[in-house]
Amino acid sequence: MDRISSLPDELLCHVLSFLPTKNAALTSVLSKRWLNLWKLVPNLDIDDSVFLHPQDGKGERQEIRQSFVDFVDRVLAMQGDSPINNFSLKCITGVHPDIVNRWICNVLQRGVSDLSLFTDFSDEDTEDDFYRLPRELFFSSTLVKLKLRSEHCVDWWWLRGFSSSSLFSLPMLKNLDIDSELIFCGEIDKFIPAFPVLEELRMATMEWSKSDVTVSSAILRKLILHGTGCEDFVNPKTVSFDTPNLLVLSYYDLVAEDYPLVNMKKLFHATITLIVTDAQIKRLREPNNDELLEDEEGDVVIHFANVVKLMNGIQNVQTLTLTSDTLEVLSQCCDNMPVFNNLKFFSVNSDEGRGWQAMPALLRNCPHLETIIIQGLLHYVTDECGDACPCISREDKGRSLKSCPVKRLEIQGFRGTMKELNMIKHFLEYFPCLKRLDVFVEENDPTQLRNDEVSELVIEMFELYSKLWPSCNVKLLVSDYLDEKWTAQGHI
Repeated sequence: MDRISSLPDELLCHVLSFLPTKNAALTSVLSKRWLNLWKLVPNLDIDDSVFLHPQDGKGERQEIRQSFVDFVDRVLAMQGDSPINNFSLKCITGVHPDIVNRWICNVLQRGVSDLSLFTDFSDEDTEDDFYRLPRELFFSSTLVKLKLRSEHCVDWWWLRGFSSSSLFSLPMLKNLDIDSELIFCGEIDKFIPAFPVLEELRMATMEWSKSDVTVSSAILRKLILHGTGCEDFVNPKTVSFDTPNLLVLSYYDLVAEDYPLVNMKKLFHATITLIVTDAQIKRLREPNNDELLEDEEGDVVIHFANVVKLMNGIQNVQTLTLTSDTLEVLSQCCDNMPVFNNLKFFSVNSDEGRGWQAMPALLRNCPHLETIIIQGLLHYVTDECGDACPCISREDKGRSLKSCPVKRLEIQGFRGTMKELNMIKHFLEYFPCLKRLDVFVEENDPTQLRNDEVSELVIEMFELYSKLWPSCNVKLLVSDYLDEKWTAQGHI
């Protein structure tokens, strides 16, 4: 007898629970001892691509799809009414939604606590291109974690024609993760209270059902909310957050006209992505744009300065990530930028089409900042570009850097241009406490550094930086392609 087969049934079932269900079922041919063990596994992981091999075109054949349906039906029938903890189903090759919902109801009746669904259906199998989850899902007394992925629109709030969230009963649900082509859940201020113990919520591609939005929960600890504005991508009028115990926030949305309430005093980590169009950016940069914007009735650009209310609400964060669009929007409220006393880690994306006007104000208002990560150094240069970069000659050059105590700077997406090298030199000159500078070469298309003469010059410049600033550990970190080339030349 082999050592594995001598283990107790409970331990063997635990081992099998980490395997995809098809692989676990194959162990039944090993011996009589293994014949029925897989049927006792409390976790099911079913992936139709393992059966149908869609890359080979087999998923298009009806008899192959039917064999997958028969297998799942057989597995569920063999397990009977035995308890189940986790059920993961990936079904994207043409199984009818009624069949999928039948499987979901089966595991719900058996007390599943962790349910993960990745579904896709043909247009002719869904009503109005919407997939509706089974009604039983909304009344589970055992679900703790629910993850939904769909290539179709998910009309979660399909009971929304009724009066209130009292139609839901998910008393144990702590983690809800929904990602689909577009999510409809009705009014968010009625949706979230339907889950009385919800601690983590992720909703991607969310469309607000009305222009005034309030996200309210005293229980939420983690919120990932990726919105698309209101219908037809219209900026919402107001967005409020009343989440006093929230620790992690990732917020992606069109810029609202106002943020009247942002209650996040315990927030630790925040990623803010505010989306603006090129046309809006152009209008923001127009001279005397206040008069210009006032002529456009209802144009939300005039209200972009209200984003400072959002920043005031998250000022207790210790780690903060901003995108290039967000940085440009913040240029409208530089004079009112809050002080981030707790901020230690700051990450920002840069783009050649977006400006850095807000960067000096941010750096001056982070008195305990330790680490900065900049994705891309190139940015749009304006007369108000700021003293955080050497793009514009000014008397107070480097002032915001001199007041910043950052010790570690990481630059990603380096392309080897002279403008970038001047930026790096600027940082070394004016960051008074800088001890470590890591520069990562752009891997996707490092056009400048594929030229041998340019790469030689870049290496020489970094060697010079290391000599001129011996108190700072300066490193150039390269891709495999460049690493191989430069190693051969004896440089690295």
